[in-house]
Amino acid sequence: MQRITSLACAAALMLSSSAMAKEFNVVTTIKPLNLIVSELVQGAATSEAILPPGVSPHDYALRPSDVKKLNNADLVIWVGPQLETFLTKLMADNPNSFALTQQAGIHFLNYASEEKDEAHHDDHDHDHDHDHDHDHDHDHDHDHDHDAHKGHDEHAGHHHNHSGLNPHFWMGPKQTIEAANVITEALIKHDPLHKNVYLANLSTFTSEVNQAVNELNTELKPLSGKGYYVFHDGYGYFEHQFGLNNLGHFTVEPDRRPGAKTLITIRKALQDKQAYCVFSEPQFSPAVVDSVTEGTGVNIGTLDPMATNVKEGKGGYVRFIKELGQSFAKCLK
Repeated sequence: MQRITSLACAAALMLSSSAMAKEFNVVTTIKPLNLIVSELVQGAATSEAILPPGVSPHDYALRPSDVKKLNNADLVIWVGPQLETFLTKLMADNPNSFALTQQAGIHFLNYASEEKDEAHHDDHDHDHDHDHDHDHDHDHDHDHDHDAHKGHDEHAGHHHNHSGLNPHFWMGPKQTIEAANVITEALIKHDPLHKNVYLANLSTFTSEVNQAVNELNTELKPLSGKGYYVFHDGYGYFEHQFGLNNLGHFTVEPDRRPGAKTLITIRKALQDKQAYCVFSEPQFSPAVVDSVTEGTGVNIGTLDPMATNVKEGKGGYVRFIKELGQSFAKCLK
């Protein structure tokens, strides 16, 4: 009898180990994306970001351990070649690659067009070449008049030579919910056994994000007329959704040094009291921000687009957008 019990326990252990070994494995790239994916796969699969928290994807180089994880993944979810250029070649022939910028159903913003325009992904005639030179007009809940500070746009960094799709979708709750729907469809396609779990997770995630948006609207609406400068041009989705008044940026990409003309123009605007706040980022040296703001009396804040210190787990994405909103509010009030 004891021998039979032992055999039964051994068999159960083997089955349990086998089930664990077959758990669906999702690999993502940056922490903000993994905050989203981890909530969508909770209770059905695992997800892991290959970039360490706080590391920028703009200049990242893959490690051998990263390549191994990517090759062993059941599904690789990344933003797309517009952000993670280091993945373009590796993912070209990977059947488990899922680049969000190549999917229909997400309304990505376009750098080259006006802030109120969007590079729409048409659900029926979707162009996978992604030139994103669309010239459509789209109405938004939080459109506001940018003519009031058009003069600043002329010389504060809004006219730059990077164009096409803006990949920083995770800073826009609207686009994040759209991406969550697209990701959920992919999860169900690759792991249909957990369809009900994925759909339930999506419903919870959507509800919680919408609630956070309502709270942020209340907090940020009174600040819509207060101008500010950001370190790099990466917050368009958040600004667009909440109607914030971005006067310009120091650099179009965080790995590019700000031009002298831009710095002089921003400093003059600060001396003329045209902005309430200047935001730096924890991933990059604030020295240039400190030098431009010295003696102006302007508020200095920090925006972290990479969610470096945001606790992962349930509610992680909502914590991220709330902290981002609080960073704006604290500096602009």
